[in-house]
Amino acid sequence: MAEIATVARPYAEAVFELAQQADALASWSEALALAAAVGQDTEMTRLASDPAFSKEHFVKLFLDVCGDRMGADAANFIRLLAENGRIALLTEIAEQYEALKANASGIKDATVKTAWPLEPVQIEALKNSLERKLGCKINASVVIDQSLIGGVIITVGDEVYDASVRGKLQEMAYSLNR
Repeated sequence: MAEIATVARPYAEAVFELAQQADALASWSEALALAAAVGQDTEMTRLASDPAFSKEHFVKLFLDVCGDRMGADAANFIRLLAENGRIALLTEIAEQYEALKANASGIKDATVKTAWPLEPVQIEALKNSLERKLGCKINASVVIDQSLIGGVIITVGDEVYDASVRGKLQEMAYSLNR
């Protein structure tokens, strides 16, 4: 998985720079989301790796499926990916692009894993606390994971805050086994 992210990163960064220079962050978001959706289609995936199907025909088919919603720069980007055999990276490129876009706008995504559903007031309080701690806006999503037993695990970028009962039990087991 890390290899895909590593290969996709330069493409995502290049598209992000291009979008920033052209003040077209939103249109690139839409184009990449569309391209990722089309690229995930099983028939497109098969055709992308079929040596009997030329890259030119593949790109034409891909862009025809996208229709008028794909601008000239995005179409050139699809051509580049197809020529380099990188169409399979579209989903990862789109995700990394969105992360770069959010980071540039000062918004970070946070995943809150909790054993039990949180009330909207609790989510808002948690979000406000994270915003104060990290000094940026937070876009929080909540995931229910009953294996935590209780508490929460909060992931923001590469930082993980584990305040779960399961995490505390694992720490205790580790310290007892030393």
